[in-house]
Amino acid sequence: MSEQASGRDRARMPRLPTPPTGWPIGSYDTYQGAQQAVDYLAADGFPVGDVTIVGVDLMLVERVMGRLSWGKVLTTGALSGAWFGLLVGLLLGAFGSRPGLSAAPVLVGLGAGVLFGTVFAGISYAMTKGKRDFSSASQLVAGRYDVLCLPRSAERGRDLLAKLALGTGDRPAGVDEERND
Repeated sequence: MSEQASGRDRARMPRLPTPPTGWPIGSYDTYQGAQQAVDYLAADGFPVGDVTIVGVDLMLVERVMGRLSWGKVLTTGALSGAWFGLLVGLLLGAFGSRPGLSAAPVLVGLGAGVLFGTVFAGISYAMTKGKRDFSSASQLVAGRYDVLCLPRSAERGRDLLAKLALGTGDRPAGVDEERND
């Protein structure tokens, strides 16, 4: 549910970082739970433009993927360089002076990309001198996700989300059941 904001919606969005406003109408342990709640509101014809999902108690989580070695570093550098070299070679071949696509620029670009990718990855890794000898992926996650709503619609939104949580009433088509453990 990541749609582009329309011109009218963009005019309403603050240009500088601004704390969210509104009354809390629901709180969820996962982003998926908050997203399903907003989907439920939207399916019921609720003015979801009045709603904001806010991550609370933010944490930066770094998941360690594995240990780095010279082999992994150089292989990754070579592969990254190969992709870039292939792209450059294809562009040079496509816009070269000869009609049609020539293989020579593609092969030269690919070879140069592998060479430079490997060299730069090796230099980079050597400069760390054994510090941070692992690969990881970072994520920003929240301890909980609150759904806020502008006061003009908050009461109706809270009532709809209470029905969703209790499993009463008709569930709009296309909305998965929400579990708020």
